[in-house]
Amino acid sequence: MPKNVLITGAARRIGAACARLLHGEGCNVVLHYNSSDVDAVRLAAELNALRGDSARLLSADLSVFSSVQKLAAEALMQWDGIDVLVNNASLFQSVPIGQVTEQDWDLTTASNLKAPFFLSQALWSSLKIKRGCIVNIADIHAETGLPGYPVYSMSKAGLVAMTKILAREMAPEVRVNAVAPGAILWPEQEVAETEQLQILKKVALQRCGEADDIAKAVRFLVGNADYITGQVLTVDGGRTLFR
Repeated sequence: MPKNVLITGAARRIGAACARLLHGEGCNVVLHYNSSDVDAVRLAAELNALRGDSARLLSADLSVFSSVQKLAAEALMQWDGIDVLVNNASLFQSVPIGQVTEQDWDLTTASNLKAPFFLSQALWSSLKIKRGCIVNIADIHAETGLPGYPVYSMSKAGLVAMTKILAREMAPEVRVNAVAPGAILWPEQEVAETEQLQILKKVALQRCGEADDIAKAVRFLVGNADYITGQVLTVDGGRTLFR
């Protein structure tokens, strides 16, 4: 499955897991990062030590439109173009109804929805030529919302809609799918143990997932799903069974 893959938010957590797994399948990876430069450099060095010139770094602030355009242009100059786009980068912040500012709205939707769309559009020509694919990292809360995270939830709902719409618009050459994680890792903001237990009570498998669980789903959609497009693969340990 050797391909050239651009992964946004690739320096840490789910993005890094996707990079390692796809790289292990023989892919070249373009690792996008914003502020996690130390982690990004470390990951690129790790992957290039395994296979020379197989990982390259590109930095961009996805909340700034010109940076998104620059990222797309630079990604297309790596190797011989991009076969796969993994829209993983996401802004996750709690701002309850009544406290949401225009800046909160703009930052969240720019990172979680606007950037994925314009990256997809900018890379479409390359993806079309290579009969490639796009995988968006959505969220199980796109459907009903995560309490206290209205703008985040709406942005992920938009990403799910985008997945289905682009699957039609970009067919038949380009497949577009999404992965919707449930309780995968804990947020970087501290989560109280009692809250963790309450969440796990609503997970059929009674445990938190790992970043590799999402990476494996991405690998499947990239390499083993030639007749799948416009779909959202839920990876949540059975969390949505308890709604």
